[in-house]
Amino acid sequence: MSTDPHDVLNYLLKHATMRLAALTDTALAPLGIDGKDFGALRVLAGGEPASQLQVAQRLGIDRTTMVALLDELERKGIVVRRPDPEDRRRNIVALTEQGRRTFEAARAAHAEAESAFLAAVGPGAADELRRTLRALVSP
Repeated sequence: MSTDPHDVLNYLLKHATMRLAALTDTALAPLGIDGKDFGALRVLAGGEPASQLQVAQRLGIDRTTMVALLDELERKGIVVRRPDPEDRRRNIVALTEQGRRTFEAARAAHAEAESAFLAAVGPGAADELRRTLRALVSP
């Protein structure tokens, strides 16, 4: 049995995730956002009205973390929250015009960082990696 941590899947996935997060955070930093922010923007860019809770559930994060993330994005003028007309206890979150511009720029920066991350394995292996990871995380 090998004692090299590079033979342990958990180690490899963790360190690959850390490297990809560092690359994307660096690419997104000039836009004033990070990878977590970009995840929320991707959900909101879908166009349908989404509650804070729906965004949190889609991203797999707790409500407290979601509120803090949205507070910061709202402070930056990227999102706006307003009461749901059908249920005043819920907030609907939407991108502002600035948020849409930020998302478009972030999408390009993120894609470039992801391409740089995957360059060592080539497009065929990158597609296979995505398929494999989707299979592993799908319920």
